[in-house]
Amino acid sequence: MSTPSFLDSFAAPSSTAPPTQGAVALPRRLRGMLSLDDFEDAARRFLPRPVFAYVSGGCETDRALRANREGFTAWEWVTRTLVDTSRRSIATPLLGHTYAAPFGIAPMGISALSAYRGDLVQAQAAAAANIPMIMSGSSLIRMEEVARAYPRAWFQAYVPGDPLHIGALLDRVEAAGFGTLVVTVDVPVSGNRENNIRAGFSTPLRPGARLAWEGLTHPGWLFSTALRTLVRHGMPHFENSAAKRGAPILSSNVLRDFGARDHLDWSHVDQMRRRWKGPLVVKGILGAADAQRARDHGADGVILSNHGGRQLDGAVPALRMLPSVVQALGPDYPVMIDGGFRRGGEVLMALALGAKFVFVGRPFNYAGAVAGEAGVRHAIGILASEIHRNMAMLGALSPADLGPDHLLPSLRGCY
Repeated sequence: MSTPSFLDSFAAPSSTAPPTQGAVALPRRLRGMLSLDDFEDAARRFLPRPVFAYVSGGCETDRALRANREGFTAWEWVTRTLVDTSRRSIATPLLGHTYAAPFGIAPMGISALSAYRGDLVQAQAAAAANIPMIMSGSSLIRMEEVARAYPRAWFQAYVPGDPLHIGALLDRVEAAGFGTLVVTVDVPVSGNRENNIRAGFSTPLRPGARLAWEGLTHPGWLFSTALRTLVRHGMPHFENSAAKRGAPILSSNVLRDFGARDHLDWSHVDQMRRRWKGPLVVKGILGAADAQRARDHGADGVILSNHGGRQLDGAVPALRMLPSVVQALGPDYPVMIDGGFRRGGEVLMALALGAKFVFVGRPFNYAGAVAGEAGVRHAIGILASEIHRNMAMLGALSPADLGPDHLLPSLRGCY
């Protein structure tokens, strides 16, 4: 079989993969969506300015945000020809499970503000496609609901600032049914996200004339997401930052408790490793030394990330650090990566440089905002189809076939 089975339902209309039987017809509103960037353009029109600014923005000058995208220009492909790739597969093993593609959905906070039941539609689409989805600890839907929808989903924790609260949160995550815990370590304090303030975004959101006007001028979002959520589920709260419910998403006087995390150190990772029996992944690593520390303190894998350019302005793109981290940890250790991925060729580039898996965030958020679960499914299909197509042109039968010899530094690259 030349095409992974999940492409039967998820392939994009522009795909050059072999025709499949039983392919699901696309809703009309998705037929013009040919790339992940198309979802961002549609979401910019659909979402109120404060919400879109939260999802799309970085911090301060957005230098790290831009660098994530520009980093892919550092490399160019060296193709292999006259290789029989008719039986190629993009299926990829990771942490004891074989997924249908080498990418998954990165954790994104407050997804249910931009898309109706956003975390759930991402989880359901990921479950149908057999790719991992990481639920954010800064989410507005209870983790128990998401775990029921997709038992193989991962949970990403912003761990509280003291051992008792860490233990209580981990007990809840385990009881919910999550098997893989992702601990984000690059948020000792919140980044300086000036774009949020300029656009009128805060957590919680403050009611006022500006916010009301944004809702009225974006009636599609107002009725399909905001009012629909309030009518069916009540006021959303931050549900999963700790063992107990947090602040509401809309309030004129309640403050969100971000918790003190600037004193967390590797001893807290040790505590979590002793308590958590399943796979433990550390996210937010950029350097080889920290990656080695994470492995030595019991992490089963690391996700290289500069938090989507949202924390430290000027932070190095994860892609630039990938070769040195892989060299330090060896070829078999699960080094994963996120940050700026929008094309199948970019996913394959990271795999050729030694990553075992790639996580993609914002585009799936936009897809859910624009078209719910159908939008996320279509976005998954677009990316998978690009990977499947590009592997044929690279002469690769599987993602594992790719290596540094498929790449050359670009004369136009930024590194």
